[in-house]
Amino acid sequence: MRSLSEIALTTRLSLFGDRQAFDSLVRENQGALRRLFLHLTLGDTMLSDDLAQDTFIKAWMHIDQYKGGSSFQTWLFSIGYRTWIDYVRSQHEVDDIDEAYSLGQSDRDIGLQMDMRNALMLLKPIERTCVTLQVIEGMKTDAIAKVTELNANTVRSHILRGKQKLAEYLKQNGYE
Repeated sequence: MRSLSEIALTTRLSLFGDRQAFDSLVRENQGALRRLFLHLTLGDTMLSDDLAQDTFIKAWMHIDQYKGGSSFQTWLFSIGYRTWIDYVRSQHEVDDIDEAYSLGQSDRDIGLQMDMRNALMLLKPIERTCVTLQVIEGMKTDAIAKVTELNANTVRSHILRGKQKLAEYLKQNGYE
């Protein structure tokens, strides 16, 4: 559900092109967007920040396309997800996002973070995205479906399979 503050800010933004309203929406959503990118990039902070900045620029340039049918964050994450897909394809010159997703892994972290990263690498990219959006960002299935442009039942299947794979991997590696 959209808050009154978000409704007021998006109204000011869409009707008047209010930069301060956009700045407020950026501040409210930048942490969540960067978190999403950190999970998608497997911890690459510089790339995550660059992708977040690109997403906000695209959002500003296309703000006239935001109609308020979903939360601003859902709309923003849709732009972010497409930005991520475009980046992966352009950098790795592949058509198969599953193949490209596993490239450029970072192994700077240790312990649980490393185990979680390894577990996440087992997931197909779309499973990783759906699980991250649900578990980390707390998004509902319908919002994830809008972000990924998938059917809600397909999203549920990706989440279920992704969580099962994560649980199995972690259990095999000593976590209960």
